[in-house]
Amino acid sequence: MASRIIIRGLPYHNSPLQQRRTLSVCAGFQFAASTSNFGSDGFGLRRLTRVHSPAIPPRPSLQPPRPLHISVRHFHATSRRQGLPALIPFLASIFKASVGLEIARTAGRIALTFIPIFWLGGLRSKRAIQYAAVHGIPVSDEKREAHIRTLRRSILALKILVAIPFTLFWATIIGSLERTPLTGRWRTILLSPDEEDEIAAQLAGQGWYTAVAEILKGDGSPRIIPPSDWRYQWVQSTLRRLENTVPVLSSEPELCPNWTEGGPNDCPLPPPAQHPLRPRPRATEYLRWMCDKMAQKADNPLGPYGPIPGPPYSLVLVEKPDASNAFSYGFGPNGGSGIVVYTGFLDDIVAKHSLPNSTSELTQPARSYWSWLFGGLFSSPPTPSHPIPSEEQTTELAVLLAHEMAHLVLSHHLESLSSVEVMVPGALSIIADVIRVLIFPITAIFGPFVNDAVAQLGKVGSGELAKISEYCNSVHQEIEADVVSARILAHAGFDARSAVSFWEGRGESECAIRMGNSKDDGGRHLESNMSGPLHPMGETRLKCLRDELQRWECERRNALTKRAKHSTS
Repeated sequence: MASRIIIRGLPYHNSPLQQRRTLSVCAGFQFAASTSNFGSDGFGLRRLTRVHSPAIPPRPSLQPPRPLHISVRHFHATSRRQGLPALIPFLASIFKASVGLEIARTAGRIALTFIPIFWLGGLRSKRAIQYAAVHGIPVSDEKREAHIRTLRRSILALKILVAIPFTLFWATIIGSLERTPLTGRWRTILLSPDEEDEIAAQLAGQGWYTAVAEILKGDGSPRIIPPSDWRYQWVQSTLRRLENTVPVLSSEPELCPNWTEGGPNDCPLPPPAQHPLRPRPRATEYLRWMCDKMAQKADNPLGPYGPIPGPPYSLVLVEKPDASNAFSYGFGPNGGSGIVVYTGFLDDIVAKHSLPNSTSELTQPARSYWSWLFGGLFSSPPTPSHPIPSEEQTTELAVLLAHEMAHLVLSHHLESLSSVEVMVPGALSIIADVIRVLIFPITAIFGPFVNDAVAQLGKVGSGELAKISEYCNSVHQEIEADVVSARILAHAGFDARSAVSFWEGRGESECAIRMGNSKDDGGRHLESNMSGPLHPMGETRLKCLRDELQRWECERRNALTKRAKHSTS
């Protein structure tokens, strides 16, 4: 322990006037003790002595020296500051929002406004130095140093001003990165938890049906199948069976420990996912979790999570025989997300697997003479017969519903909304601002019409870039939904390998029309161009689905091999 020793000499009297002289000697000793913590042998002693002598040297005294009083002041280490590390997740939670790009754009505009000023100032100093050197004009060293200093400051200011918008832009992107559940794909969602809650609140309850009605308006006034219809009940029962797998997706090692059992010919079960399904964290939970991680608290290593919001999903069955597809839409609990199925798809799978005796027979009770004579007046007509769905038909329906349900489980609607509505317009706006600054000399000569042309070009390009971005996201999301749907089917008791045969039968036709994109002619034109021979979307999806099933089998064999080695050892 380091100590500071202060030695003060008491006053003495050696004259009739009893003049007082004080001698203060301050000696500081710094000890470095050798302990196991510092890893050294022996100890070192360093002495720093500083003596303050009075102006008049003290006279010798005949009196005995007085006792010295020694006061020791102990030093203690100052507590470490935790303010800056705790501020990092707080800033990350601020940038993870749709307003993050708006902040970056506003700060970039302010910074880019001063770029011409510093550029002209540095250019003036540079020309002054070059002019004096070329014409041999004598310049004092002080003036030359002043010009060089101004030039260096201008260059530094330009670098800082250019770095501000790009730093804020990438800070927003990095702060919005997250891993997709079950697959681990990195994605960017520029929506804060509060904005996600607002979207979920708007779609909850009747809001989802209102939004779906707006999407279906493009087809006129479609007929909605009532819940009493056997087709609606068939689809609903299959969907509820698939929804029971959502808790399993969040705790696969505990709820599905027997995934290695069974042979190659049995229905395969998926291995536990490295990134289990978790609900999207709230702002306060995310901040608390980050602070606990920095404080090295291991109470909750996976972060806060609770029940998965979403199920039971809403369902709408639309009467449209010529449409053999479905789409999912929405986000959030309380019916804020759901699936729309067209009856054309049900007609196709019923006709595909129809059997001669696949209709329910009506059992007619014995009728008396009076009931036969007056039965038509007082009794209701018999309920017409309807097909009884077979196991193959239910499996094909489950494949389609599992695919659309995977979009809802993975929150693909939020990802598309963030990319099309926030990411692309914000990035284009920042790029347009940078272009305006770069063409500043041209604008100064030709006037503001060049700036207007750049702004108009940005608006036109924004729509086309949004379509391209939406298509690229759709490619990744469709493949991802196929992979996750196989996991959902396996946990629901279906054979996941049936998904491969189902999509092979569908061919190149797209069955998912999410968010009403098929109603846009431009979107259909773009998709048809990019789904041609150069972009075999169907083959890519089938290959990824087969690779996923093959990975399940490989991991099952590896797990059995490790278990056998462990049992023998």
